[in-house]
Amino acid sequence: MSLELVKADFNAFFRVPFEVYPSDSPYVSPMRSDLKKYLDPKKNPMLKSGGSLEYYVVKRDGQPVARATAHRHLQSNQRHGWARTCFGYFDAADDAEAIDLLFSAITDFAKRHGDTEIVGPFNLTAMQMVGMVTEGFEHAPTTDMMWNPPWLPKHLERLGFTAQFPMMTWGFRPGDVDEERLLRGGTRDILNSPDWSFAPITRRDFKVRMEEGRLCLNAGFDKNPMFVPLTAEEFQFQAGEMMWVMDPTLSAIIHYKGEPAGVVICIPDLNLFVRHAGARYGLRMVWSWLRGLFAPKRAVIILYSVRPEHHGKGVNAAMLHRVVAALKKGRYQYCGGTWIGDVNGPSLSYVNRIGAERLHRTHLFYKAVA
Repeated sequence: MSLELVKADFNAFFRVPFEVYPSDSPYVSPMRSDLKKYLDPKKNPMLKSGGSLEYYVVKRDGQPVARATAHRHLQSNQRHGWARTCFGYFDAADDAEAIDLLFSAITDFAKRHGDTEIVGPFNLTAMQMVGMVTEGFEHAPTTDMMWNPPWLPKHLERLGFTAQFPMMTWGFRPGDVDEERLLRGGTRDILNSPDWSFAPITRRDFKVRMEEGRLCLNAGFDKNPMFVPLTAEEFQFQAGEMMWVMDPTLSAIIHYKGEPAGVVICIPDLNLFVRHAGARYGLRMVWSWLRGLFAPKRAVIILYSVRPEHHGKGVNAAMLHRVVAALKKGRYQYCGGTWIGDVNGPSLSYVNRIGAERLHRTHLFYKAVA
């Protein structure tokens, strides 16, 4: 049986997980058009601003069985003093030879760029989908969560990668949340004060509110590990299409005396819809729409962030209190939350206060380049 490594074959790259994972696996692909956009150096701001990316597929007897990107986020390397190649969109059959060939190409990419380490998965930066599932494989991901089969981390360990930077994804049932547990410290005062107000993120004011959200995100996350401030173009590129799937009752900017102080973005979970549609626009998507899968009762908190001058006042709890109330009113049955690092004690404490459960244990995998 023959193995072949090919570069920049997008159709094969998209097909890999559909070919190698069982039809009943929890994996959900990004939309085909979105994936193509992310990998396009003329469209992705990360690549337009100096980043580098190659993407590979390994074929066995002509059939795609493994894929990954090798890429460099220039701003991350500059900000943090790294010489780092990242890998992402890593999906593969349980095929050691194919995975070895794939990572030989990634290692060659790192050496060509003078990098001293390989880290991943990043799809494609720390402000997008991050990490490899190491526990909780049985749990279906919500939108913007990673999922992979258990053999992938085992192959990375076989190749000499070590698991680092532990994280978790999480979820809760809004109907089970005791909202009073969030009303501690200054939270109740914030909710009752005329100085504080919530501005929903609606289609009409989407650009204005999302720019406020970007500023809150950049300020609130500035000291977080791996973080790089997002430009307006990058934020719009990543979040612009949320406008069409937003439930305006869920997401909001919180203002203090008219100025943005924090942001929470919570959107309906469309994974069931995307999966049924085969991650493509077309007749299957129309059928999925007609079946009502575009009106889910699951949601996902993509991010929440508070400007540092308002830390410790109960603003995070106030935002979560508002989201929980809106989820209950909208009769959402479940809400997930994207990754939180173990180093982020404050965020983990809020997750505990709403009684959330851990869905997945995830890690980054690291290897020094010889």
